[in-house]
Parts: sequence; structure tokens; C-alpha cells
Amino acid sequence: MSPTRDRPLALTMGDPAGIGLDISLDAWINRQAWQTPPFVFIGDPAALEARARVLGHTVAIHETDCGGALAAFGDALPVLPVPCGAPVAAGMPDSTNADAIIGAIETAVRLTMDGSASAVVTNPIAKSVLYDAGFKFPGHTEFLADLGERLTGDADLLPVMMLAGPKLMAVPVTIHIPLKDVPDQLTADLIYRTCTITVRDLKKRFGLASPRIAVAGLNPHAGENGALGLEDDAIIRPVIERLKAEGVDVTGPLPADTMFHDRARATYDVAICMYHDQALIPAKALGFDDSVNVTLGLPFIRTSPDHGTAFSLAGKGIARADSVLAALRMAQQLADNAARGEN
Repeated sequence: MSPTRDRPLALTMGDPAGIGLDISLDAWINRQAWQTPPFVFIGDPAALEARARVLGHTVAIHETDCGGALAAFGDALPVLPVPCGAPVAAGMPDSTNADAIIGAIETAVRLTMDGSASAVVTNPIAKSVLYDAGFKFPGHTEFLADLGERLTGDADLLPVMMLAGPKLMAVPVTIHIPLKDVPDQLTADLIYRTCTITVRDLKKRFGLASPRIAVAGLNPHAGENGALGLEDDAIIRPVIERLKAEGVDVTGPLPADTMFHDRARATYDVAICMYHDQALIPAKALGFDDSVNVTLGLPFIRTSPDHGTAFSLAGKGIARADSVLAALRMAQQLADNAARGEN
């Protein structure tokens, strides 16, 4: 047995007014048919029970810690309680519950870092709800990096966001910033660190011996020799030459409009893109239901569905669990790969 298979995955509740509860229930209810990896749900058991009733499910819930989750998983949904501050209504987010949403994430990270859980899987959050309660981070990714820094004392952590699907893995160098700010934030050091972290984690966690990376240009036609912008030649190209000199299998800067068709994708393992939508539009177009948000560069494994809270779908029985199932499966696979690499 893999050393990670004696520990559950830590699945956070996300915003309880969204579809995180719905899809978590579906993942457990269909655990045999879908071969769902064992997890412990970290969140409010009362909210989970209430959502199950709304959806017409009869679900046994067993409050436990990580140690009891595996034994319970076959017969009951294991829940490590993090109570909400107010009753939860499907589709009606409430900032009163922000502390519980944040607390579930913090608990999942702590349990994974101390070895009680094998990886963190996060259900979607609504940042606007958390901002009302003083949340200061642009998104999940940045908050997870802050937690990693606090728990390890490593102030140099760089979280790298990757959308991983069956047809495309794509990484944005800049993440949750306005498009107008991208050129100023796009430094050679940031591109270099993003690429090296991606290569390192593809080797360690994805089991790729020699990852092939394709780097997109910032401007149309990758700047067209300076006619459409100087950043591609002045900032991106020197980084690529440095990576090549270090033995990385890398190409670019490439025009982004020709990087994502079938023949192009066959030439690389991951696309490094310069900004959020340059990476996420093709990733979601090619795998909306089964792509996974993976955070590289952290001292723990973290995956997440690649969709949002979908408040309008919550409690209606129509939310699809494909992406959370893919996130659970990928988290287990990455944990297994990492464990094999350490042995």
C-alpha cells in the first residue's frame, strides 16, 4: 500500500451557500461507482445534513478526525466539524460564515502539513463574501501560500497556479491582477521562478522525468520582432535562453493564438502563459468539467475544482461533481507520486 493511502484527503467545505456541499455529497454517495478516493470533509456537519435533505439524500454523517476517516468512509461521510456562524441557505452567501470558511482551509492545510492528511482539496469560495469579513488576499492561491509561509517560516514561497485537464496543462505567470497591470508585474525573475517551480513539481509530483514546457508571448504574434511590443524579446526570450542553458526542454516565446490546437499541444506537457485568461480560457474550453486547479510551489499538495461557487445552482440537484471528483483523484495521484519519489 502506498504510504499516502493510510491517510485521507482533506476536503474543505468552501462557501457553504454554494455547490461545494452538493458536489461533496455526490462524491461520497457515488463513492463505489466513481471510485472516489477517501476524504474527510472539513466543515459544518449541520449544513451538510441540511443540504442533503434539500437534495433528497439520506446520508450518514460521522463526526471524526483524520484518524477515523478511513474506517468510516465506506459507511458514513466523515466530517471534521468546523461550525458556521449562521444557518446556511443554499444560494444565499452570508459573510457571517466567513470565519468558518477560512477556518476549514486553515485546518486542512495544518492537517496535511502535520501528516494527518495526504493532500488539500478545496471547494470553491466567494472572495467577495470573505472580503466583507476582512480577508486580504486576492484569492485561494495567495492565501494558501501565506499559510505555507506561516507554517514553514519560508518567506520565499511562490504559489504557481496550474489548470490541469486531460487535454491541456496551463500555468499563468501573473494571476489575479488587472490586465492593465500585467506588463509591469511581468518580470524576468517571476517568469524564471514560475518555470522552474513548474518543472520541479512536474518531476516530483506528476512523475514526468523531463517535462516539456512551451512559453507563450505576451503580445500578439509574440511581439513580431518588436513591432507589436518589446516585452517578448526584452523580458521573456532571455529567460527562455537561460532555462535552455540549464537543461530545461523549453520553447518560446510562442504566439498564443497558435499554441493550443491539437498538433501544437502534442509538442509540450505544459503551457506557461503570461496572464490569467491567456491560460484559463483554453484550459477551460478544452476541459471545463474535468479540469483541476493545482497549486504548485507549496509545501503541501493542493487541488481544487476549476469552477466557482455557482450559487444559482446550489441545492437544486443539478450541479455536476465531475471537477471535484477529478480534483480528489488528482490529489491522490500527486500524493502517491510524491511519496514514491521520497522513498
